[in-house]
Amino acid sequence: MKASVIQGAILGTAIGAALGVGAFTFIYAKGGSYLTDNPAACANCHVMREHYDAWHHGSHRAVASCNDCHTPHALIPKYYVKAENGFWHSFYFTTGTFDDPIRARDVSLRVTEDNCRRCHSEIVDQIDRHPGHGRELSCIRCHREVGHPNR
Repeated sequence: MKASVIQGAILGTAIGAALGVGAFTFIYAKGGSYLTDNPAACANCHVMREHYDAWHHGSHRAVASCNDCHTPHALIPKYYVKAENGFWHSFYFTTGTFDDPIRARDVSLRVTEDNCRRCHSEIVDQIDRHPGHGRELSCIRCHREVGHPNR
């Protein structure tokens, strides 16, 4: 078999796989919706439905969407985190290897903590001024259910 035939077969397979994954992502998995800030997009996956419903009944619904808390606010870091989270969500949900209840990765917890501190900077700055806490304060450690109450 000629090398050009083998290279053509490999290239054709790679293009077909890319088109298949792209079609799956943007047609079946509604991938385009993840480019928006619409919280309903997070509930495309049935595993996230409970989190969406809890947010819908929580106090943050009036002032924050999922992206306000779970992605950086600068454009490129925001879409980088969305892409990274989307990849891992797809991987874990497709393979069924996720924790139940779902657990945020350390990087996701840092993003959420940064967003808590950004939106609530006045009160957080006052709390951080008090010495003697002995450890770094964490909004999430004490207020874990603010965004998703009664999950």
